[in-house]
Amino acid sequence: MMFAGVSTHAGEIDTAFLRNLPEADVVILGEVHDNPVHHANQADAVRAIAPTAVVFEMLTAMQAAKIGIHNRNDDNALADDISWNVKGWGDFDQYYQIIAASPAPIYGGGLERGLVRRAVTEGAAGVFGDAAGEFGLIAALNDDEQALRENNQREAHCNALPENLLAGMVQAQRLRDANLARAVLKALDEHGGPVVLITGNGHTRRDWGVPAALNVARSGLRVTALAQLESYDKVVDTPFDYFLVTAPTPREDPCAAFK
Repeated sequence: MMFAGVSTHAGEIDTAFLRNLPEADVVILGEVHDNPVHHANQADAVRAIAPTAVVFEMLTAMQAAKIGIHNRNDDNALADDISWNVKGWGDFDQYYQIIAASPAPIYGGGLERGLVRRAVTEGAAGVFGDAAGEFGLIAALNDDEQALRENNQREAHCNALPENLLAGMVQAQRLRDANLARAVLKALDEHGGPVVLITGNGHTRRDWGVPAALNVARSGLRVTALAQLESYDKVVDTPFDYFLVTAPTPREDPCAAFK
């Protein structure tokens, strides 16, 4: 099923369905960043989709521009060339398997941390630039959505953030969503579809993630939003087209650092 607007009842799929996704202009493949099963599933999906381009949240445009035929087939050389280890995204092999799954051009939709930090204090629109209105960044959120999104930020940061930072964190998230959407449209304009976006589940949400930004910037695109979750506890009015539940990856308590 393809949703033109917000999906509040996502359909559960299995891994076989990843190789039979419906045709779309843009396929957004979500993940929990440190779950290796999710990356393996993304690689399988990319092989089946055969995209014209792949956009990564984990790469800036500058990093992506350094990926070429001279280093693409050497994971160690590629990791060095794009300075992967300084970005904090974990084991490069997890993402390299996605790059290796397709010969398509690679685009970066990530932002330097300094720009994201600026959005916290200056707002997303000011950091994004002249095209902010095209991606819905100038319009204020309604009170209910603002409160919900601030609470999501509160919970994501283990209830440790000062309350006066929450609104700014929402601005930073809006900036990142818009920049990912901009990178997807650039890839789509330069190569046609389908374009695949590799990103975290939060950016995959149809209600306010990258699909929403794409709908504002260019309505009418066929966008499939797929999330990979680690628990059925998260399956409550899930704003995706499809979701897949896997076992959680072993990890230390993410809130330990805040304590």
